[in-house]
Amino acid sequence: MSCAVFGFPECTVQAVRLAQELGVAYHDVELRSFPDGESLVRVPAAPTTAILYRSLDHPNEKIIEVLLAASALRGQGVSRLVFVIPYLAYMRQDIAFRRGEAISQKVVTGLLAQHCDALITVDPHLHRTRSLSVLMPSIETASISAAPVLSTALGDDRDLLLVGPDEESQQWVEAIAHPHGLEFLIGRKQRLGDRHLKLAIEGIERVSGRPVVLVDDLVSSGGTLKAAAKLLHEAGAAKVDALATHCIANATDLQELSQSGISCFRATDTVPGSVSSVHIGAALARDIERRGWLS
Repeated sequence: MSCAVFGFPECTVQAVRLAQELGVAYHDVELRSFPDGESLVRVPAAPTTAILYRSLDHPNEKIIEVLLAASALRGQGVSRLVFVIPYLAYMRQDIAFRRGEAISQKVVTGLLAQHCDALITVDPHLHRTRSLSVLMPSIETASISAAPVLSTALGDDRDLLLVGPDEESQQWVEAIAHPHGLEFLIGRKQRLGDRHLKLAIEGIERVSGRPVVLVDDLVSSGGTLKAAAKLLHEAGAAKVDALATHCIANATDLQELSQSGISCFRATDTVPGSVSSVHIGAALARDIERRGWLS
């Protein structure tokens, strides 16, 4: 039974790496944009099983192109279609916070589920939703943690202290800290708007004179990390670095993160970018193979 990975232009390196880890062929998804903004999508081959790779940062245009590529693959006879979406967008809006708001988490996952047989992602930003299977009951779903690969980015300093800036980050902090026997602290965050927040870290006095690594699953504007770094330096931290699963921050936000006192910020390559140096491809490949999705 034949299988191949198909990748989009902005994530070719990551998609090729996944294909190499799986030992299967790789093909580019060909894109062409028309003057009115419409996309023409072409896939050059038709295996029995197709793995379609794309992260959904800046998702609005990308989602449409993923669905068009899926349709093209089905049209060429693909019988099993697996979506590999390392960063799955629109997961934060899981309820209507105000009357009249769309619950984008349900809309987007429902749309994707109509066009594939299986979907795998990395650390989806699920807050009140238990798992992807609740959102996509009609297909096979998988969610892997980036904690094991992020832990490889830590040094061997036993005095290192990990800090999660808010309660939601605790699961990643604990998963990275425990295998190394490291101490950790968890902050409390109150959002005051899209780019404003209030942060407190209980036990912050323990950071005095020690190297600290901030850990979070998703860095968007970077406001949470900047606020945390400020508090940590004020408390006497010797050095502040940061790790994240997904970084969707723009260049200006990344510059401000550096200026806030974060010496080194690294993320996985779920979203390609200047700080995305921790590779997730091998972990994705292992899970895909374990689930028997290649055939």
